[in-house]
Amino acid sequence: MNTSPSNTTAHTASTPTSYSDYYNNFDINALSTEIFGEHLDDRLNAYMACCGRHVRDGRGDKLALVHEDTAGNVTRMSFAELDAASAKVANLLKSYGVQAGDQVATMLPRTPELLTIVLAIWRIGAVYQPLFTAFGYDSIKYRMDKANTKVVITNQENRDKFEDLAEQTRMVLVGSKVDAQSWGDDNYAEKVSTQPQTIEAVILNTDAPFLQMFTSGTVGKAKGVSVPLAALSAFYLYMRYAIDLREDDHYWNMADPGWAYGLYYAITGPLLLGVTTYFNEAGFDAQNTRDFMVRHKITNLASSPTAFRMMKSSGVFEKAHNDADAKLSLRCANSAGETLNTEVVNWVDTYLNCKVCDQYGQTETGMTCCEHHALAHECPVGSMGMALPGHTLVVLDDDMKVLPDGEQGQLAVVVSQSPAFYFRGYSWNEKQAFVDDYYLTGDVVERHSDGSYWFSGRDDDIITTAGYRVGPTDVENTVLEHEAVAESAAVGIPDEVRGHTIKSYVVLKDGIVGTDEIAREIQDLVRKRLSTHAYPREVEFVSELPKTPSGKIQRFLLRSLSAS
Repeated sequence: MNTSPSNTTAHTASTPTSYSDYYNNFDINALSTEIFGEHLDDRLNAYMACCGRHVRDGRGDKLALVHEDTAGNVTRMSFAELDAASAKVANLLKSYGVQAGDQVATMLPRTPELLTIVLAIWRIGAVYQPLFTAFGYDSIKYRMDKANTKVVITNQENRDKFEDLAEQTRMVLVGSKVDAQSWGDDNYAEKVSTQPQTIEAVILNTDAPFLQMFTSGTVGKAKGVSVPLAALSAFYLYMRYAIDLREDDHYWNMADPGWAYGLYYAITGPLLLGVTTYFNEAGFDAQNTRDFMVRHKITNLASSPTAFRMMKSSGVFEKAHNDADAKLSLRCANSAGETLNTEVVNWVDTYLNCKVCDQYGQTETGMTCCEHHALAHECPVGSMGMALPGHTLVVLDDDMKVLPDGEQGQLAVVVSQSPAFYFRGYSWNEKQAFVDDYYLTGDVVERHSDGSYWFSGRDDDIITTAGYRVGPTDVENTVLEHEAVAESAAVGIPDEVRGHTIKSYVVLKDGIVGTDEIAREIQDLVRKRLSTHAYPREVEFVSELPKTPSGKIQRFLLRSLSAS
């Protein structure tokens, strides 16, 4: 097996590089060489970057995917097997008339077919468009109309969602011939089986899109995000230096690839580094999650604060903590989506036996601010980390002036000083994302003198009460410290005197009933731990919080609920 430095990008354990040294001496051209060696053209096709080059360079036998279905059956695919399978699907798509730049979508669970199809789409220079399996008709139609989707590949479980949309696109069904015939669709297995096993990758340029994403629509309609091939370098930076992905890792990103974090960093990222990615087709369940980690000896985990909180509240991990036959193998963990609070960080350290790093990003930008496992820096618990190398971040006031450390404002990327930053605007110009040289994230943060950033909330979510600006995240994290609380959300309620007061919506742990006493304890906790002006004057116990399909709390729905 060829493992020369120019032919492999995954790394083995080593002393962490100084963050400040790497950040201050960042060189985008040196990074390209670090990733692709002498074959820089590999960055001009996502399939070549994530699969083809590994086979060409003698690493075809390396496992690319370990997949476990809902019945516990395990499928393993090497890079060579993915290469052969994706060639057949690529030839099928080509026979449908799909060309470079065309959009092809799937609505499939985390399966080997999904991974194969994604690589096939990239291979012919087409653009992959994910459709989340929980989407309904309106969400699907909106995305397909915007993208002019040429082909959709789905399964029997999701096929009825396309009943009125099939006329405008070619439909391919993963499943039985009988099911495909009942819909008048092509049968995936039958069509793929007759295709040639070789096809040339289409070489593009670094500005060419390979993914067609849509924002999660926390507020308003989802906006289109076309991800160019230039993003591969930024994905590599995150996987290599923040997640610290290593050649021998058993890496499991729990995020659904129907959304950015799963597609960028459960599929593209690990395959780019030539490292095995693990798919668990089962829906989230704390016991299944722990059992999966044990069975597959997961060493590197990526997930969300919601999942970590659910693991914690289940009690499953505490019960098995001292069981020698169910020992975890985790070396490190990573969290993205919302802020981790101190209690969860400490729980991960105790019951997952590893450090968890909080990391921040957006569909538009990928990850831009991270605690870095593989770069040495001090980073206080509760912060969202330091700027990802290749990115210059600032905090702006309402007049687009840079604020000093310690003051809250909008996080922005300085485009001209961020060589790894790739976002250039929404696909159909749905919104202006830039002011002068700044990309505006819409997130309110505070920078500390050590270079760390602290999340306060979306600009729309910031609560102004009695003249004070309060970030809902601070309130929510403090409420989560109460032993009875599983999840919380904070919103502002209009008030004639204070402008707004703060209301907490609280989901309690299983078996606990909300009482006035618990509500008072929560209020007292926030008064004591946060501040007297930031405590929730109203606490409402609810069974669940409204969230986007990607797991972000939809505070605007809670504000609407409180106003009604």
